[in-house]
Amino acid sequence: MSQAQAPITDRVREAMAVSLRGCDELLPQADWLAKLARAEATGTPLRIKLGLDPTAPDIHIGHTVVLNKMRQLQDLGHTVIFLIGDFTSMIGDPSGRNSTRPPLTREQIEANAKTYYAQASLVLDPERTEIRYNSEWSDALGARGMIQLAAKYTVARMLERDDFTKRFRSGVPISVHELLYPLMQGYDSVALKSDLELGGTDQKFNLLVGRALQVEYGQEPQCILTMPLLEGLDGVEKMSKSKGNYIGITEPANTMYAKLLSISDDLMWKYFTLLSFRPETEIAALRAEVDAGRNPKDAKVMLAREITTRFHGAAAADAAEQDFQRRAAGGVPDEIPSVAVGGAPLAIGALLKAAGLAPSTSEALRLVEQGGVRIDGAVVSDKALKVAAGTCVVQVGKRKFARVTLAV
Repeated sequence: MSQAQAPITDRVREAMAVSLRGCDELLPQADWLAKLARAEATGTPLRIKLGLDPTAPDIHIGHTVVLNKMRQLQDLGHTVIFLIGDFTSMIGDPSGRNSTRPPLTREQIEANAKTYYAQASLVLDPERTEIRYNSEWSDALGARGMIQLAAKYTVARMLERDDFTKRFRSGVPISVHELLYPLMQGYDSVALKSDLELGGTDQKFNLLVGRALQVEYGQEPQCILTMPLLEGLDGVEKMSKSKGNYIGITEPANTMYAKLLSISDDLMWKYFTLLSFRPETEIAALRAEVDAGRNPKDAKVMLAREITTRFHGAAAADAAEQDFQRRAAGGVPDEIPSVAVGGAPLAIGALLKAAGLAPSTSEALRLVEQGGVRIDGAVVSDKALKVAAGTCVVQVGKRKFARVTLAV
């Protein structure tokens, strides 16, 4: 049965609504609706691809925005492909970069890749997930194959990419290997015969290259679905470990729970849309209750419990909630010193020293190791943490507090 003949049933409309939930763009929507209808009519699952380069050893909940979408589509019965970019990581994704990204070594990539899928499996159903590495087909291309692939895309189209255009006009060098990255990511879609590729909004150009290359290779082009980039705890910058505004999915349950409760009331609703598996109607009803006067903390507790349960289990989420309530009962003293510090994002050790909460950086790091440092009630467990600009309450031990305003 062709795409044009496949009927648009209620199940197809429901699948379309699931696809659109929280997404930034779905292109082309008509083609995706037709693919869904064909899959429903023929009983043939669609192939849905997400590629992640293992550039760091851990995943934070910002990464799970696209993983959540994958799980939703997986639950509809489609085949999801979790692609580890062990080959493309050696090139380095230039997306959003104003300078050349240093390529990773094979050893770094292999070390990071070991934890990626294990962490992603906390969201995806591992029994129904196809895991692939793009070195499978990229290494096999060889020099001849790379030249043939490069012949299928023009330099002019490559320079339409916003970050390349800005660097070219500013005279900032663009290495030839960076031009290969979108081609290699696009070739992944050819190799996997992808029907849909997911990514963040910063990946739109790369995903469109995949569509173009599939046409060049005589395949039906994939649709693309981009998800918004999730702001971190500061509510301003994209969630990033380097900015210190992240929630790691392997962080202790108490820390995860407390961090989720620290987000702003406004940002909470975006977290609900992108991270929660609750029906949209339920979220809308909850928001209406808050708008009508219900304490927004009630909703935030529901969100924190759901996310903490997903990664640590219900018992750990219960314990985290009880721990938070115990700490909240102790409270922060009414009168605590206010300190202004510059240099954001600032390493936690330097921050504690600059705020007068530790006599030296080494002592500050020792306190972090011992679990004696909290920021806005959340235990700091990462000695490499960099704290983003903003105001927060920092606690060392049981009695030392400071309200720190950190500026750039």
